[in-house]
Amino acid sequence: MLEFHYWARDRVLDAAAQLTPEQFTRDMGSSFRSIRDTLVHLLSADNNWWLRWQGTSPTSMLDPDGYADVPTLRAAWSAQEAKMRSFLASLDDRSVMEAMDYKTLDGRPFRSAFWEMLHHVVNHGTYHRGQVQTMLRQLGATPAKSLDAITFYRERSASPGPQ
Repeated sequence: MLEFHYWARDRVLDAAAQLTPEQFTRDMGSSFRSIRDTLVHLLSADNNWWLRWQGTSPTSMLDPDGYADVPTLRAAWSAQEAKMRSFLASLDDRSVMEAMDYKTLDGRPFRSAFWEMLHHVVNHGTYHRGQVQTMLRQLGATPAKSLDAITFYRERSASPGPQ
């Protein structure tokens, strides 16, 4: 699931990299104002879930103004990806099933199985990447290559090397 999440992220970032700075930050009237704001929301969600898995419940999201362009966003997200991958590599089958306590941004306590939270991270990303695809089309820009999970699986099975 995480492989798919980052594969799709990279495709969206590649498409966003073709935008002008004005297009990247233009208010499109979506859930989050702009393509940049939507992508920073996704990075922030990845970061906040990782923090929860480390035992810290964050109380805010990242400020989109700290990410002026796609290279800055990509660098931060690559660093976050490394932390996510390292953490997931430390888990075994049993720990993936275990429930964890955490709090939402507004401080409400919850308890969820790790796999449910990870599933949410990927599903949440899929939802907002779809919004970015729509915003790219509204701008007259070329949308990302197919973000369909089946495309990911087809490409992965067609490429040589470890799976």
